[in-house]
Parts: sequence; structure tokens; C-alpha cells
Amino acid sequence: MAEKEQGDRRRGIYLYFAPLTLLIYLALPDGYLLDITTSYMLKNQLKATATEVSTFRILTAIPVYGSFIFGMYRDLWNPFGLKDRGFFLVFAPLSAVVLTVLAYAPLSKVGLLIGIFVVMISFRVVEAAHQGLLALIGQEQSLSGRLSALLSVFSYVPYVLGAAASGYLTDNLTPRQIFLLVAGICLLIGGMGLLNPRSVFGGVYDPPAAKGLDLIGDIRRLIAHRPIYPALLVTLLFQFAPGASTPLQFFLSEKVHAPDAIFANHTAISLAAFIPMFVLYGYLCKRLALKKLLWLSTAIAVAQPIPYALIHTPISALIMAVPIGLMGGLAQAAYGDLAMRSCPPGLHGTMMMLVAGVWVLSFRMSDLLGSWIYRNDPIHGFFYCVALTMAVYALIMPVLSLIPKELVGTHDGQMAATAIGPP
Repeated sequence: MAEKEQGDRRRGIYLYFAPLTLLIYLALPDGYLLDITTSYMLKNQLKATATEVSTFRILTAIPVYGSFIFGMYRDLWNPFGLKDRGFFLVFAPLSAVVLTVLAYAPLSKVGLLIGIFVVMISFRVVEAAHQGLLALIGQEQSLSGRLSALLSVFSYVPYVLGAAASGYLTDNLTPRQIFLLVAGICLLIGGMGLLNPRSVFGGVYDPPAAKGLDLIGDIRRLIAHRPIYPALLVTLLFQFAPGASTPLQFFLSEKVHAPDAIFANHTAISLAAFIPMFVLYGYLCKRLALKKLLWLSTAIAVAQPIPYALIHTPISALIMAVPIGLMGGLAQAAYGDLAMRSCPPGLHGTMMMLVAGVWVLSFRMSDLLGSWIYRNDPIHGFFYCVALTMAVYALIMPVLSLIPKELVGTHDGQMAATAIGPP
């Protein structure tokens, strides 16, 4: 009976987080649906340069760099006594309001910058609630591996849809219609806050591991928690990809002479290729210790940038997208598993948002560096970015040896030596 109840609860958890994750990553302001469409608004309608597009992405992502603030806000505040559901109910509709205002404002570089920046702030609280709740349940139920796989699948499906649809949306919808579409998705997320499935929320906030102390005490505990540092460093290194965004976009357009849709389609295909590897990770994490999966997936990921160097035609850009995705999928899921296990008690939102902030900071800063390299050497610059990415990925290997062995010595379903216990 106990096994059946546990199985029923896990199914309830999966059924709640799958659609919630899907909606959140469709509406994510720095996700592909809004990111690519706004980049084309800047490039095509507002005549922005590659450096200006990269700079726009860096500036609008400033709230993401300080994501831990929103995570700590989530860990310390309890709106309406509903905790994470309260954040969904308040901040998702608020994001919809800001997007609606942006939809009816005149399109300009400054207006676009301000509007997306404000949405970044409001939506960051929604993401903190989602990530914190996911990590908390992952630790409590020894589900960090499978929930990392679920998070990866249902966050990448919106990336695929957003990347694939962005070209069509750019060509067929006005900026106003695009912003209103995303605003509608935000309202659906707010509606998820009305749901209260017992399998997810039944007693989830009662254990001591779900509770923090106070602001100062929590900051001290966070700094003293050794497992967070290798998890953050691995994320920093893995998201360093100076050629994967703006330089690739302009390389395909200016050097390969591919239409704009090729970049969007390449992105969609590569992201889609991640998904079967996430599913595979969900199978492997129940049978292999996280330590083995980290070393295996990292060894594969070091070679991930090689196919970029083989892009010379529009068709090859689409073909090479497949191995790029396949070689990165296991590592992405394994690093997410590591992040969940590394959360200190009562600081799940803070840690997961630290990871999210490092993720975006590394990707955006490397994108700016890649744009600078490409601008200064349009002939070979893109390929220099590829070589630099491989060198940085290789640095992940020595970082893995810094992870506490007891944290990664178990497979999913076994109680790992996480921070579960009184804060």
C-alpha cells in the first residue's frame, strides 16, 4: 500500500509540474519565444547592429543576474498564506499587465528595453516559486534526477516551439500581437495558482528542511554551504557559449547567406535533439549514481561545439543542429540534478535562482564576447568562438572532483546526503 501511495503521489507531482513548467518557459521573457522575436524587432524594424542586440540582451537580463534576491524573497515570504501558489497568483498576472502595456506602446529601442526589463523583474518571482518548489519536492521525495529530467523536457519543448515559431511570428504577427499572446500565457500561469493538489502541496512546507531562519541567518547558511560552489561553477562553465547566439545568427545571415528562418530552425532542431537525451537521463538516473552520470555526460559535452565548425551552408546548419543537441542533453539534466541536491535547507528558491542567474549571466556575457570576436574578425571569428567554447567545457572535468562524494554517490530514489535536516 505504501508503495502504491508513493507511486500515486509521484504521478500527481509529474502531472502538476509538466503543464506548469511548459507554460512558464513559454512565457519566460528571456526564453526563445520573446527573445528571438524581440531580437528580430531590433534587427529588422529598429535597424540594430549585432553588438546592440547583444547589449540589449545583457541589459534586460540584469534582474536575472540578481536572481538569488528573488529566490530569497520566495524563501522568506508567504503571500496570502499560500506560499508558491500565492506568487503564481500575484506575479504572473502582473507580468501580463506589463506585457499588455508594452503591446500598446510605440515600438522603440528604449521602450522595448524598459518593457522587457520590467517583465523580467515580475516574472523572476514566478520562476523562483516554480524552481524552489521543484527543488524542495525533489529533495523530500528523492526525485531530483527525475524532476530534473521533467524540468529539462518541459522547459525545452517551449524553447523548441518558441524557436520554431519565432520566424513565423516575426513574419506574420505584429509586435502588439506577439506581446498579447505572451500576456495570455501569463494569465494561464496565474490560473495554476488556484490549483492545490495534495500530491504536491500536502505537507510539503512542514518539514524543517522546508523552513529558513531570517535574512541574515539564511545568507550566512548559504555562504557556508560548500556544495553550492561546484554546482554554480559547473553551470557557469557549461553555459559559456560565445558562438551559439548572436554571432551564429549574424554568421548564418552574412557569411552563409541563409534566410532569417534558418537560425530559428537551427535553434529549434538543436533544442529538440536535447529532449530524447533528457528522457534517457530520467531512465539512467534511477540506475546509476549521479557521480557516474556527471562524468559520462561531461565527457560527451566537451565535444558538443565541434559540429558548429562544420556549418558552411544553410542545409549543414540544420543538419549539425542534431548532434549539437544530442551531445548536450545528458549534461544539462545531470547539472540540474546536481543543483537540486545542492540546495541548503529552507533555501531551495535562493539556490535554484542563483543557478538561473549564473546560467543567464554566463550565456549573455559569452554572447557579448562572441559578438566582439565576430565583429573584429568576420572571416574566422565564429570559429574562434567554437574553439574557445570547447576549451572552457574541458574545465568542467576538474570541477567535478570538488563535489562532495556523499552528495552524488546515490541514484535517484535513494536518500542522498543532501542538506535535508534542520536548518
